[in-house]
Amino acid sequence: MTGTTLHERAVIRLSGEDVRGFLQGLVTQDTRAVTPSAPLWAGLLSPQGKALFDFLLWAEGEGLLIDCERAQAEALVRRLSMYRLRRPITIGLDDSLAVHWSADAEEGVPDPRLPELGRRWLGPADGESADAAWHAHRFAHGVPEGVADLGQDQTLWLEANAAELNGVSFSKGCYVGQENTARMNWRQKVNRRLVRVDGPEGARFERRRVDAFGDDAFVPDWLRPALAAAD
Repeated sequence: MTGTTLHERAVIRLSGEDVRGFLQGLVTQDTRAVTPSAPLWAGLLSPQGKALFDFLLWAEGEGLLIDCERAQAEALVRRLSMYRLRRPITIGLDDSLAVHWSADAEEGVPDPRLPELGRRWLGPADGESADAAWHAHRFAHGVPEGVADLGQDQTLWLEANAAELNGVSFSKGCYVGQENTARMNWRQKVNRRLVRVDGPEGARFERRRVDAFGDDAFVPDWLRPALAAAD
């Protein structure tokens, strides 16, 4: 069996008093909807609604686990700790857990962004890396992820296709960046989108105007209905 561990991902554990309530006022998803069998993709935004971090939320008992970029994990811990103030909540990396992925395994649960992305689960690392296969797979489906694709404090959350990839709740209460995100959704004004661009040096994600994608842009099937509705 090939490796399933995503070594470029890390797990942050949040435990203590009312962890869900703490994150509810910070992230784009409704933390009350997270269960062990239904993780959610979410973002932590700037007050202007631009993506600072994106991650998956997993439930574990009364606590929550964050499946995030390893390179950004410590920065995310610091950011969350800044919001914690005096709340009795512990936030830190959990090195006993790793993120696993497979395009066709029966283990785990479907990726909440898109079923075609395969299945994910948390558990001890198995030593063999699946990172290259994962990135190739998500690129093939036109799904951006992380600072390299989204930038940091550069891309508005809805420009990152968060609505189409189930990364935002429009029915929950306020969170950081909610005002601009809700206004864009209400006005149906998402003038730019992150799309995969194929060039001689390989594929990458770029933020482009929806009326000027260009012939080198790949528009996945899951994005087409939203673009058609905005015409």
